[in-house]
Amino acid sequence: MSQKAPSFSLSPRSPRRPTRALAAVGLSALLLSACAAPGNQAASNPSPSTASTKEAGAPTPRLVYTYDGGLAALDAKTLEPVGAGTQLDGFNRVNPAGDGRHVLVSTGDAFRVFDVGAWTEPHGDHSHSYAADPRLTELAFEANKAGHVVRHAGKTVLFSDGSGKVESFASTDLAKANALPATDVYTTPEAHHGVAVELEDGKLLVTLGNEESRTGIAVLSAGKGQDRQEVVRNEDCPGVHGEAVAAGEAVVVGCTNGMLIYKDGAITKVASPDAYGRMGNQAGSEKSPVILGDYKVDKAAKLERPTRISLVNTETAKLQLVDLGTSYSFRSLGRGPSGEALVLGTDGSLRIIDPLTGMVEKAIPVVSAWEESETWQDPRPTLFVQGSTAFVTEPATRTIHAVDLKTGEVGKSVQLEHVPNELTGVEG
Repeated sequence: MSQKAPSFSLSPRSPRRPTRALAAVGLSALLLSACAAPGNQAASNPSPSTASTKEAGAPTPRLVYTYDGGLAALDAKTLEPVGAGTQLDGFNRVNPAGDGRHVLVSTGDAFRVFDVGAWTEPHGDHSHSYAADPRLTELAFEANKAGHVVRHAGKTVLFSDGSGKVESFASTDLAKANALPATDVYTTPEAHHGVAVELEDGKLLVTLGNEESRTGIAVLSAGKGQDRQEVVRNEDCPGVHGEAVAAGEAVVVGCTNGMLIYKDGAITKVASPDAYGRMGNQAGSEKSPVILGDYKVDKAAKLERPTRISLVNTETAKLQLVDLGTSYSFRSLGRGPSGEALVLGTDGSLRIIDPLTGMVEKAIPVVSAWEESETWQDPRPTLFVQGSTAFVTEPATRTIHAVDLKTGEVGKSVQLEHVPNELTGVEG
C-alpha cells in the first residue's frame, strides 16, 4: 500500500537511531484463556489457535498506531513491532475499548474490535498475564458514521453521528467471550456529531444538536434505552464538541464561547473572554480538578494555529489562558500520571505544565519543529500518554519516541515501518 507524504515542513535534525523493520510474520490468531468467563462463541469468529499465546511474567502494555491503509502494534516497553501490520483501507480512527486489551477502530460504518493481544486475568489473590499476536477480529458494533468513543466509570460509550445512536456496555465484558457484549442503546432526538458519557450513578450525559447546529448538553436519568428521562439541560453551548472528566466526576464539554461543567447535578457555564473563544478539544485527569483545553479565537480561519491553551478549574469555574509561545494541534494535548497538563508544541518540545498555576515546569525537546497541515486527517506529531511515559510520533522520520515524564528525558526512539498517524494503546 503506497504511503501519502506527510503534509508539514520540518527543521533539520540529526536522525534518530533506527531499529529493524516489521518482520513479515503471518497474523496469528489469539487464544481466549481457558480461565476466561464462559460465553457464546460467534460462529463467524471461532476461538483462535493456542499457537501464539504465551504466559507473561507481568502485564505487557502495547501501542497501536494507524498508517495509510492499516494499523500496527508495538511493545510499549521496547517499541518493537508485535506481529504483522493489519491491512485496513480508509481513514481509521482508534480508541482503547476500556478493557486493557482491545482497541476500537472507527471505520465509518462500524466500530471494529482489534485484539491487541495482551491481557491479565485475576485469580483470587494473584493474576496471570498473557501475550499473543494482535489481530483484527470479525466483531464489530454497527454504526452510521462511527464517531466518539468514551470510557468512564467502567462503561464504554459509542456515538454514531449519522443516527444519534448511543450504545454503551460494561468495558470488561468485551474480553469475557468471543462475541459482542450486551449493550444498552439510547437514540438522541436528532442525529449530529456528538458525544455521550455514562456516569457512575448510571445517568447519561448527551450532547444536543442536529446536522445544522449543536447547542448544548442534557443529562438523562439512570435507566435503559429510551426509558431514560431528562434531568437537566443547558443549551448555552454553541458548537458543542469533545468531552473530558476531571476529579470528582466533573464532566465538561467545549463550546465556541466557553465550556460547560456538569457536576453534582448542576450545569455551570464558563464563558470565554472573547466573543468567539472555542475550547473544542479537552484532556482531563481524575487526579486534577482542572481541564486542559485548546483555545481558538478566529472564527473565519480555515485552520487556526493557536498559541494559547485553556485551563478550566471545575471546582471554582474559573478559566486561565496560558500563552505557550508556540502553536500545537488537536493531537497535542495529554495528562500526566499526577494530573500534569502536557502539550506538544510545533517547536518540537513537550511542555509539562502545572494545571493549577499554569506555569510551564519543563520543556522537553522531542521532535523536529513542524507545521500543522490544513487537512486534519493528515499525519502530524501525536501525543499519547500511558502511565508515566509520553509517546510521541514523528511522521517525517517514521519515528516514535518514549519520554520518561519522571526524568524528563527521551528514553528510547525507534523507527517504524510505516508513517504513523493516530496513536493509542492498552495496558495489557
